[in-house]
Amino acid sequence: MNEKLEYLKSRVAARKMSRREFVGRATAMGVSAAAAGSMFASAARAAGPMRGGTLRAGLSGGASSDTLDPALVASEATHGILRCWTDHLVNVSPSGEIVPRLAEEVGSSPDAKTWHFRIRKGVEFHNGKTLTPEDVVATIERHTGDEAKSGAQGIVKGIESMAIQGDTVSITLSQANADFPYLMADYHLAIQPNGGKDDPNAGIGTGAYMIESNEPGVRTAFKRNPNDWDENRGYADNVEILVINDATARTSALQSGQVDMINRVDPKVAGLLDRAPNLTVKNVSGRGHYVFIMRIETDEFVNNDLRMALKLAINRQEMVDKILRGYGSAGNDFPINAAYPLFDDTIEQREYDPEKAAEYYRKSGHDGSPIILRTSDAAFPGAVEAAQLFQESAKAAGIPLEVKREPSDGYWSEVWNVKPFCASYWSGRPTQDQMYSTAYLSTAEWNDTQWKRPEFDAMLIEAKAELDPAKRKELYSRMARMLRDEGGLILPMFNDFVDAISTRVMGYEDDPNGELMDHFAMQRCWVEA
Repeated sequence: MNEKLEYLKSRVAARKMSRREFVGRATAMGVSAAAAGSMFASAARAAGPMRGGTLRAGLSGGASSDTLDPALVASEATHGILRCWTDHLVNVSPSGEIVPRLAEEVGSSPDAKTWHFRIRKGVEFHNGKTLTPEDVVATIERHTGDEAKSGAQGIVKGIESMAIQGDTVSITLSQANADFPYLMADYHLAIQPNGGKDDPNAGIGTGAYMIESNEPGVRTAFKRNPNDWDENRGYADNVEILVINDATARTSALQSGQVDMINRVDPKVAGLLDRAPNLTVKNVSGRGHYVFIMRIETDEFVNNDLRMALKLAINRQEMVDKILRGYGSAGNDFPINAAYPLFDDTIEQREYDPEKAAEYYRKSGHDGSPIILRTSDAAFPGAVEAAQLFQESAKAAGIPLEVKREPSDGYWSEVWNVKPFCASYWSGRPTQDQMYSTAYLSTAEWNDTQWKRPEFDAMLIEAKAELDPAKRKELYSRMARMLRDEGGLILPMFNDFVDAISTRVMGYEDDPNGELMDHFAMQRCWVEA
């Protein structure tokens, strides 16, 4: 039998046998269907990437108000769409290294204050225009300035000037920053013709796929870019991204074969789904976190005693156990965990303490009216249930928390970063500097808790320029403690990224930078014939 199986596997490796035929023949020889599927996948992977077919993804987080403008990408669906048609100067690898992309070489001055990016030659945009250093400069310019409505606004604030010398873009910073290349990997900074200044919503990039049709909040269809500069991606002829916000519907779409991969698998069904034939659950721990955010400049949350009462009134471990089901860990009200190299593990873990929460609540002088916490299935898997658990644990402290469930469509434009108190999530960032600069710098567009402290900003700037790891760690520790004790962030749990794929999908690799291989799965995976 072994000889016959080896023969069948050789046929797979030569791309002369489909999964169905292989599994059928192997099971007729007494091999279980699960074992046969595993054998096929191994043989197919050994054969290397294959081109052709259509790859379909079902993603949560889409809405009818979505745009193709990279500056405004704020949810999983728009992030996944963006990855298909764009490129960046650099990417961050799963192991945390900088990977040159449109910048084929990166260097800096000795003081890490001026950075040089040599722009790759021979790259074409989807409209036929040749990529130039001027396009790079224009892209960065569009995300800067006080009027820029960009998720990258906070991380480009430190740019003092830009210059072009031949094929090289030189960027001089107001303060030295050893992590600056990581900032250029931010997904908002997708390179567009003339920086997107003419039409940021045009969907013209240099990526593996070209947009054929786009129905915001419903479906985006792509075809392979025939002039792609990178031959090691874009294996499918076509890619389709379907917005499926409901977790049950998303799971059903994968099980029925409507899609080949999904994000945001509900931890409650992950184990069951992983046992289903022809499906595999992929989970990886990283920097992602599920949160409840209080906007501290609003009348309701300007009082830090009330904020502290709510932080002490949440049962973090209960939430990890019941919502994450083992796919994550408890948080501590600042957005950094052990996935970051300069994490301070001596910061005391905040625990559920209803008596102390009640004491802070009385001290706050709150009038006893309901405190409205807005949530939605769009916020994160189990967000509604997590808010209800929070409501119950707060009740033990005498805090009148009221949960209001909002529609998924429009949640990211009408609730998050708008209403005083809501559920949200962050996928994290490769460095502490980038995480803090994106969401906690006073001037950041995505400062969703309205955290504005000059002393915090000053420490962030100082940390950027500090090349001594020990001194830098101390600065980050002080920032974390300040944010933990005074900020509007309630961070009960760090989540694993939990995806699921069909066994016909090949080339999938774990990536702690984000779900679905940091949303690169659509361009780096391939499907069997």
